[in-house]
Amino acid sequence: MKDPNNRRIGIVAIMGSVRPGNYTSKALALVANEIQQHDDIALEIIDPANLKLLPPGISGDETDAKKVRGSVSKATGVIFATPEYHGSFSSITKLVIENLGFPSVLSGKPVALLGVAAGQIGAIKSLEALGSVCAHVGAIVLPGPVSVAKVREVFDSKGRCLDSVVEKQIRSVATNLIDYIRGNICPRVALEAMVRAGLA
Repeated sequence: MKDPNNRRIGIVAIMGSVRPGNYTSKALALVANEIQQHDDIALEIIDPANLKLLPPGISGDETDAKKVRGSVSKATGVIFATPEYHGSFSSITKLVIENLGFPSVLSGKPVALLGVAAGQIGAIKSLEALGSVCAHVGAIVLPGPVSVAKVREVFDSKGRCLDSVVEKQIRSVATNLIDYIRGNICPRVALEAMVRAGLA
């Protein structure tokens, strides 16, 4: 489904780890694969490992920050994928959020959350904290964040998921966001277009 101006639905997925061979990227790859099965959806993955983002209060080149803000601003929806570090989401994820401006370009955007952790309780704490921050800056945090426990046992060295139940849960990050966009944002865009055209 496209909006009345023939623009594709745009989803931005933000990687929360820069560690080589990280498991967050393996989980996010499944989400990306699910999204790519929809030919009317454009996906952009933002990988902070390839960016130079500045901490708050530090002045310097904001070229990459402006690119990230532009991508998120134009996106229909956003996905955050983060590992759990010390009971919270990664500092890289926080750095990206800090570079999304004030007021944040996340404001009003539907946001889906994915967390991975090596422990048996998963990334519950990190997802709670990340959801709170996203909501604080005005994002619409979707229910049903997905937490992957014992992630080192879930994926093999080639990134293949070894548990079909967990794979389905991970892919639901994509389907839940797409369903929300189709059910709530696309109809609103269509109505606004009709109003502008004097048809409503």
